[in-house]
Amino acid sequence: MRKIKFAPGEFYHVYNRGNDKKDIFRTNADYVRFLFGILFFQAPVPIYNINRYTSFYVKHRVFNMSTETRRSIIEKRGVELVAFTFMPNHFHLLLYERLENGISNYMQRVLNAYTKYFNAKYDKSGHLFQGPFHAKYVETNEQFLHLSAYIHRNQRDLTTWKDREHLYPWSSYHQYTHENKFGDLLATQRILEQFKNFKGYQEFVDTSGAKEKEGTEFVI
Repeated sequence: MRKIKFAPGEFYHVYNRGNDKKDIFRTNADYVRFLFGILFFQAPVPIYNINRYTSFYVKHRVFNMSTETRRSIIEKRGVELVAFTFMPNHFHLLLYERLENGISNYMQRVLNAYTKYFNAKYDKSGHLFQGPFHAKYVETNEQFLHLSAYIHRNQRDLTTWKDREHLYPWSSYHQYTHENKFGDLLATQRILEQFKNFKGYQEFVDTSGAKEKEGTEFVI
């Protein structure tokens, strides 16, 4: 059981991995499905025919969600998504709780929906993730910035993406070094307002040392 208690107005590191460390993402379509969930489930707004949106993204690299629905999600959301990365067998999220039970409700919807999708697609049953999601309270701004760097450097563990982590398609890092194509659904301003420009943040991430220290508190 999680001992942490979420509180509105605070930031949290949320993460989990596949049961028995097995992969939870096998294809690009799987990554897109999870990406859809973390972006559009921030508010209890019903969304139908998700396959239509994810299939469009696979082809065009954009979600063709209506402006009206996006606006409704932003107005009603219980959480803010600040940063993320997906690795083959785990994920990391940096979240801000806006409303009471916001993170709990959000993660329940995200993980349940993805597990249902994955099990149906691959003819599986039972638990996809290794127990309930993990969460750690972000106590200081220094920890907040270091955590963002850790998340955005996570893909350095993949040989083909080392020193190219800002180009990795399943991380928010690209939205921090280029234009944020997810708009208000990804709260980049929470971090970027502390830097002069995109380059300033990228230099911070590159020199932070995150992912280079053994035993870091963020490892799962």
